[in-house]
This record gives sequence, C-alpha cells and structure tokens, in this order.
Amino acid sequence: MADAEDFAGLDLETYSPFAIRNNLGVVDYCRAFLAVVSGSAAGILGLTGLNGFVFYILVSFLMSVLLGLKTQSKSERYFVSKWHLLTNGVFGELFTYLLVWTFMYGMIHVF
Repeated sequence: MADAEDFAGLDLETYSPFAIRNNLGVVDYCRAFLAVVSGSAAGILGLTGLNGFVFYILVSFLMSVLLGLKTQSKSERYFVSKWHLLTNGVFGELFTYLLVWTFMYGMIHVF
C-alpha cells in the first residue's frame, strides 16, 4: 500500500467522472445543435457534393475554436485532454448533418 510520502513529489490531478461526463454531454449537445443548424443552412444554400462536407468541416472547426475560447484555454480543468473538447462528437454528428442537409435540400430545391 502506498503512503502519502510516496506521492509527495508528484503533482496529481483528480477528476470527477460525473463532472467530466456532464461536460462531455454539454459538448455533445452543442455538436448536435450545430449539425442540425448547419445541415439546414447547407440544404437551404443548395450545397451539393464535396461543398457540403467542406461546409460541415469548417463549421465544426469553428465550433471547436468557440468551445476552446469558452474554456479560456483551461480545457484541462474541465476535460481529461484537449482532444476531447476539440474532437468529441465531430464524426458522430456527421450523420445528423447528412440527414438534415438532404432533407432541407430536397424540400427547397427538388420539390
């Protein structure tokens, strides 16, 4: 069994798994909302093919920058790593984006 003396020279951080799960849930909610709004915008604008995917990548990058600004460059206080903040849910919400994008494009430009 380790004593407190064994860890005296180490800078140990403790994380609350409930707080981190909540923070990741907030990021997932933001990404889902982003997917719906940007999918609607891409469909209304009439983006097709690669242009639509590039639009999603740009908007996702912008969302990552805004989330980074929201944490004021202290993402290690709220997440285990910065990559969780920047990439969590980007590819998972791509299908939501595709669904809304094709639906809005069909409603506006096809029918």
